Amino acid sequence: MGRTVVVTGASSGLGRHAALHLERIGFQVFAGVRATADGERLLAGSSAGRLHPLRVDVTEPDQIRQAVDEVAGRLGDTGLWGLVNNAGVAQPGPLECLSGEQLRRQLETNVIGQVETIQGYLPLLRAARGRIVNVTSGLGRVALPYLGAYAAAQFAKEAISDSLRRELRPFGVTVSVVQPGAIRTPIWAKIDRSGAELIDGVPEPTASLYRDPFRAFLRRNARQVQRSRTTSQQYARTVARALTAARPRTRYPVGPDVRLASLAARLLPDSLIDRNLAALVRPRDG
Repeated sequence: MGRTVVVTGASSGLGRHAALHLERIGFQVFAGVRATADGERLLAGSSAGRLHPLRVDVTEPDQIRQAVDEVAGRLGDTGLWGLVNNAGVAQPGPLECLSGEQLRRQLETNVIGQVETIQGYLPLLRAARGRIVNVTSGLGRVALPYLGAYAAAQFAKEAISDSLRRELRPFGVTVSVVQPGAIRTPIWAKIDRSGAELIDGVPEPTASLYRDPFRAFLRRNARQVQRSRTTSQQYARTVARALTAARPRTRYPVGPDVRLASLAARLLPDSLIDRNLAALVRPRDG
């Protein structure tokens, strides 16, 4: 009760659920949003008066500094208990079809922006001997075809979390990774739209090589998300555990698909995983 956390990417989806849940259980929450309207919608769901929208785009260093200054100004000498790095985007598409600009946006948002955010808040986190929670996904362990750019960002974030956890141990700052699996949130509709736009914009004959299997992959993803029983509430509760456990774990998988991916990455040879994923790159209907 009374501890303060910052949650990035809280405009919608998992970040919104996490911010509102953390407020309900007693945290003061600075919720990162990109637009004033997003903050107003977030406040409409607030019930305890402990949620404060924080305008920030993690790809803009000046905005990160301004957000850090705002939080520091309100906290004074008490320090920051938690930073939840939830902000991110997902750019689908065959790697041959992705532009340099699309790759840079993926990595700048999910990797560079996250590191710059952490750097900004670290003095406040050290003062409180606080906690960092980095959000990745099951794709931080197994890279699916057509999600290579997103998986690259998640793999990088996993590695950064490991190094950071070891570097910050002398200062009493812990680092945990939360790995959500397929959960019905707005990000999946965005993936469908950006995937369709991508393949429609690729010149022939390259587009013809990938169009059918890629569209089938997007349809399969949509079906999987609809069938998933993992919920945003489970994700929010997991983030809360990482922030409140006496001894926080290094990794928190959320959903059976993530646990299966993690087990496969540890136990199965690459050749067997490749064979199991081969159907994803063959054209099919349905």
